[in-house]
Amino acid sequence: MQVHKDLVQLPPFKNAVITIGTFDGVHLGHQQIIKQLKQTASMVNGESVIITFNPHPRSVIGSYGGTVALLNTFEEKVYLLDKAGIDHLVIIPFTNEFANKTAEEYCRDFIFKYFKPHTIIIGYDHRFGKNRIGDYHLLEEIGLELGFDVKEIDEKVLNEVTISSTRIRNALLENAIETANQFLGYPYFFEGEVVKGNQVGRTIGYPTANIQLNIQEKLIPADGVYAVSIKLTPYSGKTHFGMMNIGYRPTVDGKKRLIEVNIFDFDAILYGKTIQIHVHAFLRNEVKFSGLDALITQLEGDAIKAKELLLALV
Repeated sequence: MQVHKDLVQLPPFKNAVITIGTFDGVHLGHQQIIKQLKQTASMVNGESVIITFNPHPRSVIGSYGGTVALLNTFEEKVYLLDKAGIDHLVIIPFTNEFANKTAEEYCRDFIFKYFKPHTIIIGYDHRFGKNRIGDYHLLEEIGLELGFDVKEIDEKVLNEVTISSTRIRNALLENAIETANQFLGYPYFFEGEVVKGNQVGRTIGYPTANIQLNIQEKLIPADGVYAVSIKLTPYSGKTHFGMMNIGYRPTVDGKKRLIEVNIFDFDAILYGKTIQIHVHAFLRNEVKFSGLDALITQLEGDAIKAKELLLALV
């Protein structure tokens, strides 16, 4: 996959079949669109092109202004789209100026001018242009005039369920990791640097890697204990099993929300290393125990359950 960040230097695409969107999560709904994109490109002997935006439009426009909890960092989205087999990914800087293009300007001075599409594929609910007034019907009308086709993927095709990034975010924030993963089509993942903690886990036989996020906008699941797999080198290398706690560690009077990962059957120093955590299942809520002995007993049970789940899932 070729990644392009400069509209002026785009190559001449061959029979470009394009789709446009934020693609945050690259979830099953997105994957249906990508499938249609690739099939259509193959049928017309063309190239598949995805146009996406950075930063996320909701962080720039309207009542959404501010930080958006992202399902994917930019690097993760590029990885997932590359894995999906796209020919070209075009990154558009999303600014207030771009957001204020009228729907007509968006179609003529952006889409047609720079991409000369053979076909545009959009989801049934795709909107564009200032105040999001542009839709499939406007694209179809301009396509008839300028000579490109428009295909709409209806809601039924999109798995008969409106799989949205918002629904996935909500699931992750409600401990519904299995639901989130079902909608994503893969286990939710994030990465961060291993930093030094107070090492309480090591003293009770459950040493943990304390994770500091590389990208603060990345959404972290709700507090609780999870079954996870870990890659010590993001996107590659051996997969290790483990369990993760997100929260304040009330049994040891924690004051700060932490992400801690216990890697099973592993004993090596990881400080300063960036690791990737894939979240497979929710085990339980974080609770305050009567003391360390009760905590250790619970952790023993958590580890057994996590290993059973991971062996079945991974």
